[in-house]
Amino acid sequence: MRFLNWGSQAVNIVVVGCGRVGSQLATLLSVEGHNVVVIDRDEDAFRRLGSAFNGVTIKGLGFDEEVLEKANLRDADAFAAVTNLDNTNLMAAEVARKLFGVKHVLARLYNPMRERTYQQLGLDYVCGTTLVAETLMEKIKSGHGHHLSTVGDVEVIEFMCSEHVNGKRVRDIEIEHGFRIATVLRGASTFIPKGDTALKTGDVVIAAVKDESFGKVARFMEE
Repeated sequence: MRFLNWGSQAVNIVVVGCGRVGSQLATLLSVEGHNVVVIDRDEDAFRRLGSAFNGVTIKGLGFDEEVLEKANLRDADAFAAVTNLDNTNLMAAEVARKLFGVKHVLARLYNPMRERTYQQLGLDYVCGTTLVAETLMEKIKSGHGHHLSTVGDVEVIEFMCSEHVNGKRVRDIEIEHGFRIATVLRGASTFIPKGDTALKTGDVVIAAVKDESFGKVARFMEE
């Protein structure tokens, strides 16, 4: 998983789905000054967009190539499929990634039975009934490794350790009630670390992190 470090730079984002989450996400991104295009098959859905939204709206299907061409998806830095239909999100995400070459693609997942399909396709996804637009925006903006699951405001993620982790002990980087490492994969060996286990650049880690702690641990994740 690669990470987007936008800083103050405005980037191009396409959001498919203008329901409660999609409309909030698009508005939040627009307020930050990013170039946002929202796609929805129901034109009335665009009424949900906040008055601060100054992006572009397009009526159509989020996996229709002509619609995505109209949205200038080839120039997009990020793509989020957040409709209330898993099939639509899956197809849209695959089209964005494979046909348009978008590097950072995020899909919302409703039915956990489909989770393995998303994993096998290598898609970054978010699931859980407590999902909020602010969390989605943070994931799109900075990424947090490969998403595995969400429970409330805690996310289980997998990521490769950056050089900032090299030589540090697990207890040195964990955050009480905020960030906890569960498993480390090093070469062909997988183990549950102790507090004094020294981590190395390139280690693959599975950890639990609360939303509020993402910013503090992002530098530990390889870009």
